[in-house]
Amino acid sequence: MQTYPLSSLSLEEAVKLQFRVTDCITREFKGHEILNRGDMGVVPGLNKPITTNRAEKVIARIFDAEACMLVRGAGSGAIRLGLHSILKCGDKILIHKAPVYSTTRTSFEMLGLIQVEADFNDLSQLGEVLKDNPDIKGALVQYTRQKLDDSYDMEEVVRTIKRIRDIPILTDDNYAAMKVRYIGVQCGADLSCFSSFKLLGPEGIGIIVGKEKYIKLLVEENYSGGMQTQGHEALDVLYGLTYAPVALAVQAQVNEECVKRLKGGEIPQVKDVYLANAQSKVLLIEFKEDIAERVLLEAEKLGAAPNPVGAESKYEIAPMFYRVSGTVRKIDPGLERRMIRVNPMRAGADTILRIIKESVERVK
Repeated sequence: MQTYPLSSLSLEEAVKLQFRVTDCITREFKGHEILNRGDMGVVPGLNKPITTNRAEKVIARIFDAEACMLVRGAGSGAIRLGLHSILKCGDKILIHKAPVYSTTRTSFEMLGLIQVEADFNDLSQLGEVLKDNPDIKGALVQYTRQKLDDSYDMEEVVRTIKRIRDIPILTDDNYAAMKVRYIGVQCGADLSCFSSFKLLGPEGIGIIVGKEKYIKLLVEENYSGGMQTQGHEALDVLYGLTYAPVALAVQAQVNEECVKRLKGGEIPQVKDVYLANAQSKVLLIEFKEDIAERVLLEAEKLGAAPNPVGAESKYEIAPMFYRVSGTVRKIDPGLERRMIRVNPMRAGADTILRIIKESVERVK
């Protein structure tokens, strides 16, 4: 099995990003304003809290974008609204030839969008699909891998689409933002959408950054007071964005250390280990015997989280030991019996390998 995980920020790059976030905050907020919990309600002229408006300017600056909007519905809600802003019911949308994330599929159905597939790993085929379908009105590109053998480069895909057809491109940056050097809009896309919850922020708040003309449309439609992101929530988004880069870079280093040590034979019962984006970057650990299910049961007793909360949310401290995804099971149904998925979260390599080792010993 061959995987092509995304290249993560180094710890040094993550520190610089943390400093950039903090610098952007100081350019929009006075000192005393960042030390309170913000305002609430629909301020005349803005129709949203002043704090939220300023936080959105900060986030736009962080990602070199024209505008930003904080929305309800987390990352899925952000994608849904983003698609609504660039397309109309019945429009054709270009997507990667791969399983579509369930909430994204629901958004297509809700918005009445017609899907046209192309293999983003093959830029020549991507170009042919665009030329053969002149009525395609927009494109969605998911940053992280939809299939384990996906290897496409976001910037190359966006550049190829724009060169052939100047259509709006929305990128799903969930599990990639603050981990990679450039998100979708920094690669030339029109909108990037992701969840604040996956970046140590509050539950339920999604982030849309990109072209002002699309975001302005959403702001005008988002008139109801109950739909606004309140000031304290917007500040919590900024707190998360400040701390996420370094935490996620450390997590990436732990992944790499675990791969090195497991491939080096530290735990004899492990046959192989892979690093993959599925959706977040995780370890896929294959055992020599069909013990995966029992290892997961023992790992939970030893402190490993048995399921995700927000997949890298502020609540997820212990490493997550979880069954492999449906995508992996399709490659080889037998992998479900001998392979597990591990996300380090805030744990170190010693903790993860200890839990694996002791779980295996208990099973044996």
